[in-house]
Amino acid sequence: MKLNENFVIHTIGDETMLIPTAAASFHGLGEGNRTVGFILNRLTQETTEEEITDALAAEFIGDREEMAQDVRAIIEKLRAIGAIDE
Repeated sequence: MKLNENFVIHTIGDETMLIPTAAASFHGLGEGNRTVGFILNRLTQETTEEEITDALAAEFIGDREEMAQDVRAIIEKLRAIGAIDE
């Protein structure tokens, strides 16, 4: 899976925004914290949910299962707005 090319990631400090281009079917703004930014940046290249969770666990201290749940939830939200290409 990979981030759809009709979405652009913009980060300012610890805030990350997902901005749809005019060609996107979603018209709104998504914003999140460092974790969301980390996941979005991993999605700029072809990857899997498991690879994202592994990278997140290597970068941050915390419970891996909770991280996996967070990754799953964020990916589902991205799918719902058409931001993920399978």
